[in-house]
Amino acid sequence: MFFEILQLILQPHVLFAIFIAELFGVFIGAMPGLTATMATALIVPFTYFMDPLAGISMIIAMTAVAIFAGDIPAVLLKIPGTPASAAQTLDAYQLGRSKPVETLSTDLVCSALGGIVGSLILIFTSPILAEFAVNFSTVEYFWLTLWGLSMAIVISAEQPIKGVLGVIIGFLIATIGIEPVYGYVRFTFGRVELLSGISFIPAMIGLFAIPELLKQISKPHEKYLVQLLRGGKTYEMISTALKKFKTTVARSSLIGTFIGALPGAGADIAAWVSYGVAKRVSKKPEEFGKGTIEGVIAATSANNAALSGAWIPLLVFGIPGDSITAIALGALMAHGLRPGPMLFQRHGTLVSAMFAVFILANLLMLLIGYLAIRLSSNILRIPRNVLVPLIAVFCVIGSYAVNNSLFDVWSMLVLGILGYFMERLGIPIPSVVLAIILGPMVEFNFITTLMKSDLNPIIFVSRPVAAGLAFLTIFTWVLPFIRTKKLRIKGSES
Repeated sequence: MFFEILQLILQPHVLFAIFIAELFGVFIGAMPGLTATMATALIVPFTYFMDPLAGISMIIAMTAVAIFAGDIPAVLLKIPGTPASAAQTLDAYQLGRSKPVETLSTDLVCSALGGIVGSLILIFTSPILAEFAVNFSTVEYFWLTLWGLSMAIVISAEQPIKGVLGVIIGFLIATIGIEPVYGYVRFTFGRVELLSGISFIPAMIGLFAIPELLKQISKPHEKYLVQLLRGGKTYEMISTALKKFKTTVARSSLIGTFIGALPGAGADIAAWVSYGVAKRVSKKPEEFGKGTIEGVIAATSANNAALSGAWIPLLVFGIPGDSITAIALGALMAHGLRPGPMLFQRHGTLVSAMFAVFILANLLMLLIGYLAIRLSSNILRIPRNVLVPLIAVFCVIGSYAVNNSLFDVWSMLVLGILGYFMERLGIPIPSVVLAIILGPMVEFNFITTLMKSDLNPIIFVSRPVAAGLAFLTIFTWVLPFIRTKKLRIKGSES
């Protein structure tokens, strides 16, 4: 079967489909406002004219590269290209100011490693993980999303109160629009555009990019945005990072695959949770958010592993793991492939070939990604007085492209100004972004669970997994305050 699979995936038309899809993925991921989900929706119609393997290979390859490519503007311009790139933006940008090529190259290698680990787990443990994931109810999802939100406290462990304040601000932004369960209209002030809430992409662009642009404008005049350092230190940085943080790569890949296997979770949640866990167990947690490669490695390994994990419930039970696999489900059905246990029996060789494509796509990403890094790093050679206006234009285009709405552009600008003042006050922007992402999920699962139990709160700890996640969440919230109190006591004693 190995040679049969090899013959299938090495066919010229399959390799060409993977190559073209990865080039398209680089463009989509590197453009703020264009997401991997949007790219999947655009590419699916082309797959209908291909054989099943080539068509599905395009989706797999394109999403893998798009998630990585989202880190390129995050490192160079402090603008996450995709939501999954938001977690490592602060560290990646601070590190990239002196070592952009080295930072992106390390990011690329760890993305590929995370994708390969996730692919291997997909191959060998699909039925086991899918069976576990499919048993999650709204109770488990409530605690899982709340635990993910708890990473906002971990991110700001030095000042947990400001982290909580950031979460509150993010929650308030997330509540704008129609309430997810009962359908009440909230905080729209009569504006029809606000019925669907504040779009996440414009909010993310505004909160991350606009404060940086305002800071660049207020700085003394320099010719370039950053000073590129020359000297072939890329290989040295990658090898040192992998040796030092190999445990982080492995742990983050496992976390990413597991969270990816939970229907509806996605790569962005996987990246945030992995980033928070890495900070929790790090020997130097104070460096997170200030330019540590460990934070970049943790997030990027997890988000690519989550892509593979999302295919586990899709292939085994026909339940999409995220929005990308929901679109891929339609492509599979169009080719006469009905996901489920019988898929492995009726089309075993084809499924095995798809698994092999996951690994091949991540390996090929190393080549295409490195070429993209070399080309994109030339952006930093553009003079500051030209580059800053260009970035502002891209912010406007990226915000407008989501819904073709000028209202989203104004939302981006307003949130950007808000983000600038929050940064001045020391309120962590990642905490706000994380709350905007997870707030609606926490609210929906909380209300739905109470409705199912007739307002009996015991249901939240009535299942073993839910009780375990509840303990983990409460522990995560309490620990930073305990640490802060201990530090204050030690400071007063000294």
